[in-house]
Amino acid sequence: MIILDKNTKCLVQGITGKQGSFHTEQMLNYNTNIVAGVTPGRGGQTFGPLNVYDSIEEVKEEMDVNASIIFVPAPFAKDAAFESIKHLDLVVIITEHIPVQDSMQIMEYARQQGVTVVGPNTPGIISPGVGKLGIMPTHIFQEGNVGLVSRSGTLTYEFAHQISRAGMGQSTCVGIGGDPVVGLDFATVLQKFENDPGTESIVMIGEIGGNAEERAAEYIQDNISKPVFAYISGTTAPPGKRMGHAGAIIEGTSGTASSKIEALESAGVQVAQKPSQIVDMINKSK
Repeated sequence: MIILDKNTKCLVQGITGKQGSFHTEQMLNYNTNIVAGVTPGRGGQTFGPLNVYDSIEEVKEEMDVNASIIFVPAPFAKDAAFESIKHLDLVVIITEHIPVQDSMQIMEYARQQGVTVVGPNTPGIISPGVGKLGIMPTHIFQEGNVGLVSRSGTLTYEFAHQISRAGMGQSTCVGIGGDPVVGLDFATVLQKFENDPGTESIVMIGEIGGNAEERAAEYIQDNISKPVFAYISGTTAPPGKRMGHAGAIIEGTSGTASSKIEALESAGVQVAQKPSQIVDMINKSK
């Protein structure tokens, strides 16, 4: 497993909101090590077994915590992210519609502080058997040795379901987020899977727009020895068409499905034409 392990002690920013409270309950039910909640102005309240604090600083005075998951509305997400980056090692930003300028400032601050940011606009991260920091439905995941990294939440679920149904399971699944500016990129996650003894093969789910997949292909060629399988969604999208995610816009030949598939295949990655092919590809590579 990568990023989220048994040493991760997480707090929830925005725990008293509708999304925060619902998903905190789900994460606790999955035995995730959630230790506290933070909502400014709500300090002193409780949520189930957890105490709610006004700030991360207050949490740190009372207990050991090294990660945060953010369910704060977009206009306030930057402040929440800055607070968690200042004090913690891992920050998962579920919030969508964060202005690009805010995201750029968040990532720059995280880079300066050496902090890992997942997201924004991500379903989060799950290490089956350990816990989840995110919003994914847990019943489709099971412990195994396939690492999964994706720009799309829905496709993460689709592929995880196929892999679980085939009896293989996942080591960790990471949604890097669908925005134009995100924290963790494909290359960084691929390297973590490469170094993880519990991961035997890697599935990478991309989509049209941007050049993240092309950059990943270059990285794979020089740095990754484990088998990598990929799928690119949006193969039928016309140029200039926006596909769901803010990052999924094609301009000219850059960011098209075919340019991504070509780059990946030339790096030795097997690219599936449809999700149902991935399991066969993994089985054949063994």
